Formats: sequence, structure tokens, C-alpha cells
Amino acid sequence: MEKNVELPDFTKNNYPETTKSAVLNKTFDIQLKDTKLGKMGSHDLLIKVMAVGICGSDVHYYDHGRIGDFVVKKPLISGHESSGIVVAVGDEVTKFKHGDKVVMEPGIPCGKCKYCLAGKYNLCPQMKFMATPPVDGDLSQLIIYPDEFTYKIPNEMSYEVGSLSEPLSVGVHAAQMLSIQPGKSVFVSGAGPVGLLAIMAAKAFGASKIIASDAEPERLACAKKMGADTVIDVTEQDVKTTTNDLTNGEGVNTVIEASGNVHAEQDALLTLSRGGKIAYVGMPAQDEIPLNMPFIQGHEIQIFGVFRYANDYPISIEILTENLEKAEMLLTNFYSLAETKSALENTRTNKQHSLKTIIYPNEQLRKNN
Repeated sequence: MEKNVELPDFTKNNYPETTKSAVLNKTFDIQLKDTKLGKMGSHDLLIKVMAVGICGSDVHYYDHGRIGDFVVKKPLISGHESSGIVVAVGDEVTKFKHGDKVVMEPGIPCGKCKYCLAGKYNLCPQMKFMATPPVDGDLSQLIIYPDEFTYKIPNEMSYEVGSLSEPLSVGVHAAQMLSIQPGKSVFVSGAGPVGLLAIMAAKAFGASKIIASDAEPERLACAKKMGADTVIDVTEQDVKTTTNDLTNGEGVNTVIEASGNVHAEQDALLTLSRGGKIAYVGMPAQDEIPLNMPFIQGHEIQIFGVFRYANDYPISIEILTENLEKAEMLLTNFYSLAETKSALENTRTNKQHSLKTIIYPNEQLRKNN
């Protein structure tokens, strides 16, 4: 267990009725409020939230108030990349105990629809996903969460690294879709936090050659540290030409497009070899993106849309456990719960020098340099 972490002595029948939370009232309006905790069920855990990573979607709700059909119509608790410590357990909980370090998978599916029964619960129409309107997130000092979607992390893993399980699971899901394995080449388009963790996932799945691109030098440097063999500065190099040169004119076997940039989504496709596969992870700002259909058909390209993840958290925790030092490199900015607005502003406006921002709902374990 990490130092300086206070462990409350709660029970399932004796805990506060309210907790402090960072609440998005409307665009650019974040306020610290007392919010209701609710009742613990027999399979629930009471979790003291220790670290929450800021995601691009949190920023988008903060500055736009919506993502597609999901609109902030009433106050919403932000945050969904989280880790914490168990401080009370329900009557029928057997896998967890008081004091366990955990991470929380932020989506709770219905468990009964055809998608859930097929193991593709990320596609569940009734999914309740944290910080996606109208479902509250976990930027709170305490949350009640089902044990089924909670996972232990090893004591040697920091809470901050544990919170990376969520974005890494996106990369793991993409890697499995693309069947990344030894002998395969991978191009990761966009070296933001999701792209950098996708590099880590591709490396863990055995990719023989990893190429990454971005417009920011600091992110490209980090991509090399994550496991990229070669990086492409898109402000100076043409992506298609460079990847062709690096693959003897054949193109790469697989692509993970993680930027969501309209031009990057088009260019990434053209880096593929015949029979190649591309997974679109980054969410573009517009609904429709023109793609080169003759290229897709003539090269028999397989295109995958990636929507979150399913059954990937255990693999992500294992990968992080084996890459603790690398994962620490992604952690760049640290804020208290009361500083949530500043954290979102910095993430929104300081992409050049900011990778993963961490908010501490309770004790602040680290501070900015």
C-alpha cells in the first residue's frame, strides 16, 4: 500500500450519506459539491477514489457540452479513468476486502441483451458509462461500485498508473481486433495518451515494427520510449511516403488511428499494405469522413471501428504491471479535486506539454514541478 494514504474505517452500514464531487454544471462551469452516495448492494464496494485521469471526452463535455447524441442537460459528475482503495464491502462480496487497491471499469452493461450474451458488452444499448450523460462519473471522494466491474491491482502499481488501465484497454481492444502478433508491422497515427498506450499494447502483443506519428516533438519522443521503432513528424514528413520507405514499399500490416484528425484518418488508411487492417480509435469532430474507396477495394482493406473495450481490463493490468516505468512517463500533471477546472483547462489548452493529467479526489499524492 502506498504511503500517506488514509484508510477510513467504514462498514457497509456505516458510511457518509454524501461525498465531495467535481460537478459540471454547464460548459466551462465546474463546481465542487456535496453529492449523494446512495445505498450499497450485496455485491457492491465502497471505494475511496485515489486517482482519476482526465480523458479527451471529459474535456469535450467541459468545453462543448456534448459528444454526438450525448448532451449535458443537467449537472454531471466528471471522470471515468480511476483507481482507488476498498473501504467497505457488500454482504455477498468474496473477491475483495477492506484495503484492496483497485481500478474500476467505467461501463456497466445490462448483461442480458444479445450483445452482452455474445461477450460484446461494450455495444450494449443500455450501457451505463461513467461521465457520459446522464450517468455520473467518479470524480468523487467516495463511490459505490459493483464488484463485477472492479479489478485488483498489485501493491507495486501506483494509483496513477492504475488509472491508465482504462485508456490502455482501448489499445488492447484494437490490438485484438487487428490480430497484432509477432511478424506484423503497426502504424499508430497520433501520439496522445491513447496512441501512446496503443503503442504499449502493440508491443505487448509482439509487433515486430512499430511506427508512430504526431505533430508534437515531446509526444514523438515519448512514443520512442513507449516502444515505437520509428516516429514521423507530420509537420515535416509525408506519412504515406515515409511508411512506404520504412516497409520497402509494401506498407504496414495494421494501423491504429488514434488522433481523430480528419486528414490523419484519411492518410493513415493509405499506409496499409494489401490485405491490411485499420482500426479507427480517435473520434473525429465531424460525422462523415471521405475515404479512398478504390484503395480500400483494390487492396482488400479491412476496417474496424473501435468502441471502448470488452473483457480487456485484466490484460491491461498485466501489461501495465510489466511496464510500470514506461507508464509513469505518461503522467505529467497533477491536481487536487478542488482544482478540477484548472486541470481541464490545462488539458484543453496545453497539449504541447501535457500528456496525462491526474486529479486526486482525496490525498494529493504528487504535485506539479
